[in-house]
Amino acid sequence: AVLYQNDDYGKDHLNTLKAALADRANTMIVAEASYESTDPTVDSQIVSLKAAGADVLLDVALPKFAAQAIRKSYDIDWHPLHIVPYPASSIPLVMQPAGLDHSVGVITAEFLKEPGDPAWQEDPDVRAYLDFMKTDNAGADPNDWSNVIAYYMASAVVGALNSCGPELTRERLLERVSHMEGVQVPMLIPGITLNTTPADYNAIKHMRLKRFDGTRWVPLGDVTSE
Repeated sequence: AVLYQNDDYGKDHLNTLKAALADRANTMIVAEASYESTDPTVDSQIVSLKAAGADVLLDVALPKFAAQAIRKSYDIDWHPLHIVPYPASSIPLVMQPAGLDHSVGVITAEFLKEPGDPAWQEDPDVRAYLDFMKTDNAGADPNDWSNVIAYYMASAVVGALNSCGPELTRERLLERVSHMEGVQVPMLIPGITLNTTPADYNAIKHMRLKRFDGTRWVPLGDVTSE
């Protein structure tokens, strides 16, 4: 079953899933339910997805609605393999509102360190990020995934600009960002680096699965291959 936000973000995930499943999509996806960002809850969608008999839930929701989906699934005694995207994996913003005990077993894939996860509490990257948020973005929530993404992307841009040296031209910058190999950027988890070619600007080629244990995220094996 798939729960998704009725916009490009949600539809892109749904269409990518269908493309990956190919001919199996019609038999493996037994139900789809969308929601609007203005909806108060996704309770009715979760009830309908359970009724379809699905044993896996791909929950392509943003934090507020992902938390609701986790809690409602628990309340109606539905316990599918529950998969959420990285933006909905914040412990303070999703797992705690849903209920830590209700969230046990939820799975996601990561490429960035999650500042709200106790596992990274003493990590130098995370400490530097939290210090930055206190001094330069005071009032913003450091656990909001958009802030983490913005910090990581800004760090990548700064690194690319610095790599140009004194020859800072458009052509030089394009050459540098299209030929990245093993570039390390703050907040990337160990084992993940930026890699691009002139034919492939998608810099993140790997991720790592993890499962929530009621307190923190526990890695499921090593970083995935491309």
